[in-house]
Amino acid sequence: MNLLSVEGLASVTNVLDLAGVFASALLGGSLARTMDFDLFGFLVVGFVSGLGGGMLRDTLLQNGPPVALVDPLYAPVAVAGALIAFFVSFSELTWDRLFTVLDAAVIGFWSVVGVQRTFDAGLEWPAAIIMGTITAVGGGAMRDLLLRRVPAVFGGNALYATVAVAASAVMVIASHLGSASIGIIAAIVLSLGLRWGAVRRGWGLPNGRDWQPKSTLGALLQRGRRLRPDAIRLLRRPGRRTGAGSVHHENESGGGDGRTDI
Repeated sequence: MNLLSVEGLASVTNVLDLAGVFASALLGGSLARTMDFDLFGFLVVGFVSGLGGGMLRDTLLQNGPPVALVDPLYAPVAVAGALIAFFVSFSELTWDRLFTVLDAAVIGFWSVVGVQRTFDAGLEWPAAIIMGTITAVGGGAMRDLLLRRVPAVFGGNALYATVAVAASAVMVIASHLGSASIGIIAAIVLSLGLRWGAVRRGWGLPNGRDWQPKSTLGALLQRGRRLRPDAIRLLRRPGRRTGAGSVHHENESGGGDGRTDI
């Protein structure tokens, strides 16, 4: 059962979008502080971090101009987040706790907003999940590229885009069941829980750092060894096997009559 009317759902979506803009601009401004930027640098990083994902989503949806360009509240909210990061210095412990909560909340907020904006544009659930994910991680990816950092969406620092996909999927399912208001709460709670587990418990997806090639040729090439011509011929020989049961082994180690002992 949907607890919100269509107008109420639109209002909640706008509030969550603005909350995401503010929180993400604050996160971007805090990163600008670590890089010793001036005030203009804080504003630029805050703008990109707070408004980038939503503007990318609206551009891809082609459903009119981006909301950040037509709604007069978006730019001031992004400026406010960047200015707070500029004037207020948090302790390391306080910032560590605040960053975890804000980061998880932003993913949840924007996943919900991205799904709702996509449904409002008349698209179906696959596009809604994609747009929810892009909204949640797009601004952060732009910010990281601007700062010459590896975008968090690529992994290596616990779950990030995976949380956005999961939260978007929950919102899509709830919307199809006619319970969008419950989906908003469930998506945000899921985002907070998964992100907390990823940061505090080390949850994450597997990566390729421990992958090793299985073939002899691949292993030798990975170690940078140069193959001898006879080794290459041996590796390329069809049907080569190792052990006493090998036909080639018996032919080469047995007598010169070419017979195979059985």
